[in-house]
Amino acid sequence: MTSEFGIKVEGVSHSYAGRQGAGTLALKETNLEIARNEFHALLGPSGCGKSTLLYLIGGFIPVQNGVIRTPAGEVHRPGPDRGIVFQNFALFPWKTVLENVIYGLKKQNRSKEECEERARHFIKMVQLGGFENHFPSQLSGGMQQRAAIARTLAVDPDILLMDEPFGALDAQTRRVMQEELRSIWRNSRKTVVFVTHDVHEAVFLADRISIMSARPGRIEHEIETGLGLDRDDSVIESKRFIELSEQIWRLVREQAISASRGEH
Repeated sequence: MTSEFGIKVEGVSHSYAGRQGAGTLALKETNLEIARNEFHALLGPSGCGKSTLLYLIGGFIPVQNGVIRTPAGEVHRPGPDRGIVFQNFALFPWKTVLENVIYGLKKQNRSKEECEERARHFIKMVQLGGFENHFPSQLSGGMQQRAAIARTLAVDPDILLMDEPFGALDAQTRRVMQEELRSIWRNSRKTVVFVTHDVHEAVFLADRISIMSARPGRIEHEIETGLGLDRDDSVIESKRFIELSEQIWRLVREQAISASRGEH
């Protein structure tokens, strides 16, 4: 790619140790380059290593073989240039929405006033204004995920890593959150890596989609969506969206069949 890079994954392999010595090779010589400010989705059959790759980029798992780089340097551990949003929200249940969002900001040596001002700004950005003093248990699943996204955005990472963040939501809330995330990305232009099992979600959200092979995972296909910046329900009804979704579904299905047959 000719654009300024956001993430480079070069020759990365990763194994998980087994109980009796026989490990599981999750990733094998994986290569991927993501442009700065790109919204990139990772798709593939269950167990192909999508989340493993995401956590390696985040620095939550040590790189065993190969190299991962961001503009901040080689990845060895978590860093302020990378923020992550999990599927299970990961909010502190004893803290309010405002306190949850402020939490990460306190580690940045900001004043109390600046932390609160910044937290309120991002709470409004994710349309949670008026819920600052609510606890997670008082919020719907979609609202909790909005709070989790606000908390991550508030610390201003260059790279946003998202591990199936809408997987636990009902279909209607999921669609609303997809549109909301796309709008947030359009305004912030972070580099986003989004792991999902949902082909339609990947096509709707991403500029480019990487399809991973059955385990051991590697990047098997890369597809540009070419759907433009502004996306709403009309995009879903477009010929391009429908054809892309069908093409990508076939490619993912091929890998799922390979996985079931143990061909990798």
